[in-house]
Amino acid sequence: MKKLWLIFGIACALVACASEGAVYQPQAQIMPQHIKKVAIRTILNKTEVFALEDKFYNELYDEFLRNGTYQIVAENNGAEGVVVTTISRYLNVPIQYDSQMIPTVYRMDIWLDVVLMDKTNNTPVWREPAFLGTQIYAASTMPGGMSEVQARDIVFEKLSRDIVKRTVEGFGSVMSENKKKVMNNPEYTTITQ
Repeated sequence: MKKLWLIFGIACALVACASEGAVYQPQAQIMPQHIKKVAIRTILNKTEVFALEDKFYNELYDEFLRNGTYQIVAENNGAEGVVVTTISRYLNVPIQYDSQMIPTVYRMDIWLDVVLMDKTNNTPVWREPAFLGTQIYAASTMPGGMSEVQARDIVFEKLSRDIVKRTVEGFGSVMSENKKKVMNNPEYTTITQ
């Protein structure tokens, strides 16, 4: 009899949780009201891969312009918010080989440390210390494959959209990886093909 009541209680709890009013929705964490103009600081590249920051800066700048929520200005030209980005790790490794041990599929991971600074108070509005962009792609020698540069462009597009989304929509819209997991794992080292 006790088992029947327990099952009935669990069923009632599940029905109550399934109703429309029982869905947890955190309150949006939006930018402070005084931030109307945003600057994008020159991106710092801490990897051994040359000139990643230039291409990514252009993509991030274009994505903020496409979004149109905030006016993009120079940092010393009245910016109330500043996006500070560091490319902290770059990993491009083969994950699949053919019968002659020639790589056919690669995985590219790019980690960023991104901070949106409130210039008025000189405090961070938000920070994502291990922002991750990933692309799995076939080698350029395979049908439908792409080069490392093409895969990198795709990753930069994804990361740019995520940074803009995190800035506009607030906390919970995009999340970074656990920084300890990234930094303490020896397989996450900077490698290129």
